[in-house]
Amino acid sequence: MHEMSLAMSILKIVEDAARPHQAARVTTVRLEIGALSAVEPEALRFCFDAVTRGSLADGAQLQIDQTPGGGWCLACSRQVAMAALTDACPLCGSYQIQAQTGTEMRVKDFEIA
Repeated sequence: MHEMSLAMSILKIVEDAARPHQAARVTTVRLEIGALSAVEPEALRFCFDAVTRGSLADGAQLQIDQTPGGGWCLACSRQVAMAALTDACPLCGSYQIQAQTGTEMRVKDFEIA
């Protein structure tokens, strides 16, 4: 389950950024996760709750903003929406689509107390 290592990395990013501000605790963490990122949001929530116990982010609310996927169809030379990396082009049926958006995952922001 790669979500566990992602949750540990998120915690490190948040703690490293919160420490210089002498934060007593992190109350909210907001992530941006692309639809094509291969990250399972519910599994990530579970792992985040587990890795944050006893940390600055213990009990923090995890908010996930999901971004849509999109790609460039090499066959018909058009920008198309994608729900999965294995989708066919909705315009021509080709599977030669290069993902361009929706593959990212990032810590958007967080709130401290």
